[in-house]
This record gives sequence, structure tokens and C-alpha cells, in this order.
Amino acid sequence: MTDAGRSEAKPPTRGRYAPTQLDEQEILRRGLETFAELGYAATTVRELARRLEVSHNFINDRYGSKGDFWRAVVDFALLGAQTKFDRRLAESRDDGERLRGVIVQLYRLSANASAMNRLLTDESTRDSDRLDYLHERFIKPFWDSIEPAIGRLVAAGRIPRVSSHVLYTAITGPALALAHDPIADRLDPALAPVAEQDRNSLADALSGLVLDGLLRPPVQ
Repeated sequence: MTDAGRSEAKPPTRGRYAPTQLDEQEILRRGLETFAELGYAATTVRELARRLEVSHNFINDRYGSKGDFWRAVVDFALLGAQTKFDRRLAESRDDGERLRGVIVQLYRLSANASAMNRLLTDESTRDSDRLDYLHERFIKPFWDSIEPAIGRLVAAGRIPRVSSHVLYTAITGPALALAHDPIADRLDPALAPVAEQDRNSLADALSGLVLDGLLRPPVQ
């Protein structure tokens, strides 16, 4: 090939996006926001690539598949949560105070993690391997950690004797609802936007309401 031919040769075609300059936490955070906003089925690899500004092959090359990326996102979002619950459980010898501390912690975590709350709410309505993953890795360990205290409180007459499903819904349902900022803004426009309010104060007000209804005082 002549020098002229070499000078006219075009450079190799590159993907639409250059390799990402985002760190791992930002990649996973954007992934979480996308799954929470669109749901798993509507979140395509192409849409993830667009939001991360990476090549279409990035997710598969780095994580293996969309499903593997989803699991990495969930692990990132819930990292250390159970450790915090376990720490609260160890802080008191009284089952009532032990349960109260964990529920307050759960609601504060939920109030400050609306994207993960939306993802959990959506996945909890679908019978899927993703729900199996959430249950085995996070939901079951949480419930197993508080169930002994709940059992003793039920036996002592401080918590109503109802099914585990009812108790689970009573405890976690309001926490998940802390992600429902759009309806909260419509219910109380004077507080809008709720997302900009003190999230811990909102969580404490709600957890207090739930605990006052759920947990009876000790029998004298």
C-alpha cells in the first residue's frame, strides 16, 4: 500500500460510547435508578447502556447478563443493612425495645432509599427468580432475625396473635410506602415536595404510629 493509501485509511469504527469513566458505585446507583423507574422487564440492556454512556456490550462484558447486573445492583443497595439490624437487636435485652429499635432503623433506611423501595415493591408482586433472590438474601434474614423477639412478645400478649403474613405486612408495608412521594405530595400539598423533607423525621413519625398500634405496653 502506498503512503497516500495509508494516509487515506479511516480509523477503526468505535462504539457509540467511549469506555465508562464512572466508578463502580455510580454504575450501580444508575442501574438501581433505572430498574426502579422502569421495572426489570422494561429495562433493556440498550437503555442501561444509554444511561451509563457505555457500549451496548458493556453490561454483558462486565457483569455477564442483565440478570447478573440486577443482582449486583441489589447487593450494592442493601449492603450492610442486616448488619445494622443485628446491631440494633443486640443493643437491648428487652424484646419490645429490641423490636422498636429495628423497626425504627428499617423505616429510616427505607425513607432514605426510595429507589430500592420502589424496586422491592415491584418485585414483591411478581413470582420470579428475582423475588427468590431478594427473599433468600435479604427478606428472610431480616425476618428470621426479629421473629424470636416477635414470638416472645406474642406469647407475652404484647403483640396480637395473627399470622406471620399479617405481621410482615403490618411492619414492612408502611416502610415500603415511604417511597410513594408523588401521592404524598397530592395528599398534603403544603409539605410538597415530600422528597425534600427531613426523611428521618418522616420515618420516625410513621414508625412511631405503627409501633404504637402494634406493640402493647408490658403487663404490670
